Amino acid sequence: MTDYYCDFAPGHPLHGPYHDREYGFPAADESVLFERLILEINQAGLSWELMLKKRAGFRVAFEDYDVDRVAAYGAAERARLLADAGIIRNRLKVDAAIENARRIQALRRSHGGFAAWLEAHHPRPKDDWVKLFKKTFKFTGREITGEFLMSTGFLPGAHREDCPVYVRIAALEPPWMQAP
Repeated sequence: MTDYYCDFAPGHPLHGPYHDREYGFPAADESVLFERLILEINQAGLSWELMLKKRAGFRVAFEDYDVDRVAAYGAAERARLLADAGIIRNRLKVDAAIENARRIQALRRSHGGFAAWLEAHHPRPKDDWVKLFKKTFKFTGREITGEFLMSTGFLPGAHREDCPVYVRIAALEPPWMQAP
């Protein structure tokens, strides 16, 4: 039996709002996609609850997930992030956030943006997505890529079919529900 977020998130003070209003809903806004990527990378080895607790700190630290501002970060900003107790102070994860902002800028030039890049590569099996993310972004693997894609509506599995949120998401026709 598969455990679903739907089994414990509803009603929880942190997980509930994320489950009910964000997880699995289609996302195309660049700052939302960048936030999800940063949070998923930072969650590696830690709990999602910790990410939700630190979410406001991440938003402040990464200037509302402004890709251009983060891409321009240098040594001073990197040092600031590594000293910020409001986020995960892991050098590899901080470096990945900065480099991935630069890579998203490159996706603007090659595809018109992060969302357009995702759309251009959809649909594909999870293993192919993982290979593509590893080639395109820093600090991404199977779990990070899978959770990012489920959380933004590109892969199925975010909610059980009998979850009320599933019905709301289905009405939005997320990418994973669209025929190729």
